[in-house]
Amino acid sequence: MRNMVIIGSGPAGLTAAIYAARANLQPLLIEGKEPGGQLTLTTLVENYPGFADGIMGPQLMEDMRKQAQRFGTDVVNGFVHAVKLTEKPFRVYYGEEEIVAKTVVISTGSSAKLIGIESEIQLMGHGVSTCATCDGFFYRGKEIAVVGGGDSAMEEATFLTKFATRVSVIHRRDVLRASKIMQDRALQNPKIHFIWNTVVEEVLGSRETGVSGLQLKDIKTQDLSRLNVEGLFVAIGHNPNTEIFRGQIDLDDRGYIKTRPDSTRTNISGVFACGDVQDPVFRQAVTAAGSGCMAAIEAERWLEH
Repeated sequence: MRNMVIIGSGPAGLTAAIYAARANLQPLLIEGKEPGGQLTLTTLVENYPGFADGIMGPQLMEDMRKQAQRFGTDVVNGFVHAVKLTEKPFRVYYGEEEIVAKTVVISTGSSAKLIGIESEIQLMGHGVSTCATCDGFFYRGKEIAVVGGGDSAMEEATFLTKFATRVSVIHRRDVLRASKIMQDRALQNPKIHFIWNTVVEEVLGSRETGVSGLQLKDIKTQDLSRLNVEGLFVAIGHNPNTEIFRGQIDLDDRGYIKTRPDSTRTNISGVFACGDVQDPVFRQAVTAAGSGCMAAIEAERWLEH
């Protein structure tokens, strides 16, 4: 019987582990498909407090992991494929293992939707990004592109004009899905240029030199063209990693776990959710870590009572 099982090993899960271990709860943390979460896909992280010169994403997550282990967290490399949360004690399954737990902290994060081409994966963190707030600063004085047509794409494009000299928005249709106010803001911005009815066929460049351009295809004429840019931001949305919880935990219409206001508590007493799996708004490492701290403290108090 475990006091606490933490599912997921991004900033939220590892922070929850640090706090729970320091409270002598001896938590078990199951890392998941992407140990370290989305930060392991980034290169330099400059906006996490405490690192004046920045820190590499994978290094930050490795340091958090060591910190959690130093206080007594058991970390296992595995992927949770099923849970039973409708009766106590809770049961969590990974590989061939069945774990029985008094509390469960869900920190499985979300995954950015990608275009789905090989060069995009190869250059992720080397000129391709899914987060303007995280990486926009690196593109000061450069020309960049954004893929997408919804609110998040318009928001990212508008934000990126603070740094870039020109932002090309590439959209597969000739109308935007974004809300009227977001559309107007982007369409009226002199730095934003729209390329309609077009998809990205290939990201050009290398991990050493970064992105040098994009090969584009007009989906009406099938014509190919090249766009010279030094960065590509993919803004076609996120998918929360909540499939295994469906039918047991309350999710919103986009699949994010619903938590109570100012809390990480879910609809199931003793189950808590933190980080990007319940946060479709901010999606930052520092806010994820903050909610991981909240989850551990709430779980500790729940166990006491």
